[in-house]
Amino acid sequence: MGALLSSYFRHIRGERESFPWRLLAPLGWLVEASSRARNFSYDHGLSASREMPIPVVSVGNITHGGTNKTPFVEMLARVFVDAGLRPGIVMRGYGRKQKGCLLAGECEPSRDLLGDEALLLSGRLGGVPIAVSADRAGGVLRLAGEGVDIAIADDGFQHRKMGRDVNVVLIDATCPFGNGRLMPAGMLRENPGSLERAHMVVITKADQVAKGRVEEISAAIRGITGEKPFLSSLALAGWSRFLDPREGLEECPPPALPAAAFSAIGNPHSFGSFLEQLGFPVVFHEIFRDHHIFTESELAAIGGKMTSLGARSLICTEKDIFNLPPDWSPAVPVYVPRVHAVLADGDSFFAALALHLRPRVVVASNGHGEDAIGSLLAERLQSRFPLFEVSGFPLVGRGQEYRSRSVRVLSPPSETPSGGVVKYSLRDLIRDIRSGLFRHIEAQAEAWSGLRGRLRTVLCVGDVYLFLHSLWGQGAMPVLLATAKSERLHGHWGLEKWLLKRRCRRVFTRDPETARELSERKADAVFKGNPIMDLAGEAVGKPGGHRPFGVLLLPGSRERAYDDLGLLLGAAEVIALEEDCRFEMVVASTLERERLLEKAPSWRVDSPDVIRHEKGKPEVRLFSGEVSRAASRSDILIGLGGTANQICAGMGLPVVSIDEKGKRVQKKLLGEAESLVTADPVSLAREALAILGDPARHERMSRAGMERMGGGGALEAVIEYAYRTLGWEKRQEVCRVFGAYVEKNSGRTGSELEEHGDDRSW
Repeated sequence: MGALLSSYFRHIRGERESFPWRLLAPLGWLVEASSRARNFSYDHGLSASREMPIPVVSVGNITHGGTNKTPFVEMLARVFVDAGLRPGIVMRGYGRKQKGCLLAGECEPSRDLLGDEALLLSGRLGGVPIAVSADRAGGVLRLAGEGVDIAIADDGFQHRKMGRDVNVVLIDATCPFGNGRLMPAGMLRENPGSLERAHMVVITKADQVAKGRVEEISAAIRGITGEKPFLSSLALAGWSRFLDPREGLEECPPPALPAAAFSAIGNPHSFGSFLEQLGFPVVFHEIFRDHHIFTESELAAIGGKMTSLGARSLICTEKDIFNLPPDWSPAVPVYVPRVHAVLADGDSFFAALALHLRPRVVVASNGHGEDAIGSLLAERLQSRFPLFEVSGFPLVGRGQEYRSRSVRVLSPPSETPSGGVVKYSLRDLIRDIRSGLFRHIEAQAEAWSGLRGRLRTVLCVGDVYLFLHSLWGQGAMPVLLATAKSERLHGHWGLEKWLLKRRCRRVFTRDPETARELSERKADAVFKGNPIMDLAGEAVGKPGGHRPFGVLLLPGSRERAYDDLGLLLGAAEVIALEEDCRFEMVVASTLERERLLEKAPSWRVDSPDVIRHEKGKPEVRLFSGEVSRAASRSDILIGLGGTANQICAGMGLPVVSIDEKGKRVQKKLLGEAESLVTADPVSLAREALAILGDPARHERMSRAGMERMGGGGALEAVIEYAYRTLGWEKRQEVCRVFGAYVEKNSGRTGSELEEHGDDRSW
């Protein structure tokens, strides 16, 4: 290595400040600004990152230079094989001349085709598929097509287009951060703060520095990640002698002393230190740039220097063998130390790795009806994927629907006067803003940021606002179960269609017309059933026309339900004067029953679930279960809800509601199934009685509702999509197999494994 280049490397490693190289500082600042902008773009979904169809463990670093990635990748591959899994490796193939994705076993073992590191690993890991591709995501897809169970991405930390399940970052103990600047002013590839993205950090070459220095580096890393890093080092497995390019390496005794060395690796100084630890101090060490292709004249010069200094043998790394001239035969013995990575606490490392390979799934929703759908989806996911950790992220309320199904809620509470995200009233929106709407949004964004990089694909139940909320919050492309927008109304805006095309994995629509429209705009959109009707379950509507009629009352789930209660009970009073009916009211989980009944002073509580008018009749049964169950025993609905009204219409109940902006929008969806009248008890009662008294009209409205809403099936389609396309089937199997392997080999229980995991976000 020339004096100028040597001076530069000492500068970027922080060993000696040199004036000419200080002038590179502004370039380092520009690179850092670019790196921060790029990470911001991926953190917030401006750049696309998507989940791979098989689990991915990325092994990377934040510096230019050797951090022992190759032996660490080899160690992981061997452990996965030992666990009964079929791993594959994807790597860039630095220095190769061939473009595209190649499998090491399907082409000539040439450096020009594969690169030196791929050749090294393919020789040491027979049977492990190795994909060489600058596009790591494309390489993982190729491995998935080869039947691989889990992919190890070599040098994948900065390749953020490729989703990953675990980020392992290696830090070189002998030169952890260089001079603290980014290339070309330093050796950093990105700021050390980026270690926040890492699930696990490993300090390599920990045996080559003093214990106090290791503790100092550990403290610095822990200050960023909040977790103690693991330690690793290299161990000697044996010696090999290089014969010639055709015969390759053969095992042999250690080399004779005195010895010399040459290398072209990322951190040649640590190679020299490693040889000294083995008891082989070299008389000289000729250093070349990483991945350097040697010439015969360079090797002849090294041989001449050996002769002049009396060296009897020559030592290089195994990677250097693949960069020797194709027809070169050594005039002196050339030896290679075969090394492997060793962890200081392997049990803890693999326990943590098993925990991070356990998939974490979030179902997000924005509205009471959407929460009902989302919580049902989460419950079914828990049943289908018992090893997964499934959580809910409702944007509105406190997540009662999720909690009622024993689903953990990750989002902070968000309660506003309107009870949701306002679409139809500027006045209500202003009230929500004054009550702290923006603070709620900020708190939710903060909650998302804590989950960033630690989730599988987020499943959104709601509208494009929720989709964008999730995308901006955690960065990865979500799946959208679209319950709001429909071509039967005004459809999605042009900008919404563009966003869904570019940043949504798949849209499951509520009707076939919307799926066709989005597909024509090149979005991945399908119709597999109306998600709202999945809430109906197996319930079947009661045939109409038989007395006593069942009248279902729905005050809704938002704050205004307390004020609207009198409207519904007043309608029940009027109906009871003319027709003997059974009245039942569904009280949403978001409502407080005692507060609700305070709004009905002329009604008394007969029993915990029955209220009666002070004049003796009617009586109204209160029900806090699923709307579909109450609808199955009713003949008509007087409803002020949103999703609940649609469920009832889809089950064949004629719907009577009030004439206001939101309900007029809903009527475009329900058509003849819904009748809108003036917002007063008498008008509601008269319309309900008219429908009940006209069997033909009742039948038309019933049939229209079922035709308009269609059947369910969307939730099972989403689960099947995740199972097959998103690779959750494979993740469940890998989690089961590797978790059992770790427990068997470490003697730890499942709860003990969790003690070693990263609990910052969970």
